[in-house]
Amino acid sequence: QVQLVESGGGLVQAGGSLRLSCAASGSFFSIHATRWYRQAPGKQREVVAAIIDSGSTDYADSVKGRFAISRDNAKNTVYLQINSLKPEDTGVYYCNVIARVGSVMMNYWGQGTQVTVSS
Repeated sequence: QVQLVESGGGLVQAGGSLRLSCAASGSFFSIHATRWYRQAPGKQREVVAAIIDSGSTDYADSVKGRFAISRDNAKNTVYLQINSLKPEDTGVYYCNVIARVGSVMMNYWGQGTQVTVSS
């Protein structure tokens, strides 16, 4: 089993910033990939950022230049720095981690953390 603990969400004024964290614990060899998703009220869950084991990153067009994903392998933690926030960034942010457990790649979801951006 792999446990994911998210933190960093909250209420912020437009133009502000937050740093979201997704920390993994448990028995696994490595984290292969992490994606951050968000889901706004009445909308589909969408990928906003991703990082894979090569270190390559990708972002949704709506957040490019404002969000940055990074990882600390020693801490088994992935971060999402979210800057220049807009009201349309409001939603529940989820991390999704693919980790190698033995010889198997396993998929895990965090519980989500609420980000609310006020006008």
